[in-house]
Amino acid sequence: MKRLLLLPFLILSACKPASVTPSSSSAVKSGKPQIYVCNYPLKYFAERLGGDAIDVKFPAPGDEDPAFWQPDDAAVTGFQSADLILMNGATYSKWAEKVTLPQSKLVDTSAGFKAQYIEIKADSTHSHGPGGEHSHSGTAFTTWIDLQQGIQQAKEVASALEGVLETSAKAKLLTNLASLKKEMEFLDQRLLAIGKRLANAPLVASHPVYHYWARRYAINLQSVLWEPEVVPNEKAMEGLKELLSKHPAKWIIWEGAPAKESVTKLEVLGVKSLVFDPCGNVPEVGDFLSVMKANVEALEEAFP
Repeated sequence: MKRLLLLPFLILSACKPASVTPSSSSAVKSGKPQIYVCNYPLKYFAERLGGDAIDVKFPAPGDEDPAFWQPDDAAVTGFQSADLILMNGATYSKWAEKVTLPQSKLVDTSAGFKAQYIEIKADSTHSHGPGGEHSHSGTAFTTWIDLQQGIQQAKEVASALEGVLETSAKAKLLTNLASLKKEMEFLDQRLLAIGKRLANAPLVASHPVYHYWARRYAINLQSVLWEPEVVPNEKAMEGLKELLSKHPAKWIIWEGAPAKESVTKLEVLGVKSLVFDPCGNVPEVGDFLSVMKANVEALEEAFP
């Protein structure tokens, strides 16, 4: 994740399982429990909490959105043979509905707040990366950018790791969880303060992935279906103008650094650009917490 740059805009480069014992297959592979995860936040949580005592596998490629990734047979076999499978829940990994995964080893890390899932409607489909056409209709799945929900997911990861770690390795779990929780709560409070300063001022998101973030931090947000690397065409700009006539936003939130031409087009309309990276995949620089910190800093500079 690139550091914050101040240009004409702000950019950041953009079911608990039963107790599970390490399998003989994991001993052959590395001598450590094999933990398979479906996205980068869960990879970060597992590694932050379990440290060197576990071997975390995140097979999704770096150039795809893990939420729409389709694993090949080898990746599916890896999940099936894992000692522990950490899933995001909230319909994040749609591929998992088409394969058989061992339920005794599978953990839905967002199941604890299932009653708070947000259901969305999106009639149109679009594509980005090699994943093909897809829709964002159904259950909103970017759960962790409500950092309180992210903390709950980290707690589920810690609880699950207790079932696969040796006794000697469990001692650090609670300490590591407390440290992670403290850091995330600090960022959560800063985001709440930003929401208060915004005082319901309208914002636009380039992509419909910020539902839990907007709800938690009282952000008055409407979304379009744009990609950072794609310059919006005339039809897209007309659609934005129509949205702005009812929702007069002065800022647009991007998942990643937008094309310069896009920024220029938006500035003509009086709209500035800001990146808040959900960090669903491994960042180019830094880690999950450093990306979230940079996101918060960018917002604080935009809305002091």
